[in-house]
Amino acid sequence: MAGRPIRCHTGAVFRVIGTARVGTGTAAVLLSALLAGALGQAAEIYTRETLDRDFKVEWSKAGRNLNGYVYNSSNRRAARMQLLVEGLDASGQVVAKTTTWVRDVPPNNRAFFEVAVPNAPSYRVSVLSFDWVEDRLDRRKDW
Repeated sequence: MAGRPIRCHTGAVFRVIGTARVGTGTAAVLLSALLAGALGQAAEIYTRETLDRDFKVEWSKAGRNLNGYVYNSSNRRAARMQLLVEGLDASGQVVAKTTTWVRDVPPNNRAFFEVAVPNAPSYRVSVLSFDWVEDRLDRRKDW
């Protein structure tokens, strides 16, 4: 009886067993297509020159934290940005690393960040990763 229509108050429907088989097969095909598409898309890779052109990081040490701003000079919104903070010794060698997230850096604007860091003579802060996102029309402001 699997897959044969039966009658109910909403009209003809398929038995659960038949629908489950079709649903499982369909789900497997859709999942395969989804995974193939996801694996087929490579992440965008940016050179240091591109990152330096689009983003500038300014910071200062305040107690046990680094406080600063990420400036986005592009016309696109950067989201889910991860910053790499490296503690350097007197010879410039990395002695400590930590990361922090900046949720949203608006186009042609800046975003604040604060991160606790281990003590070091100096620091280097760089953009580790981010995503370009399209600005929703309802979020745009007309100045």
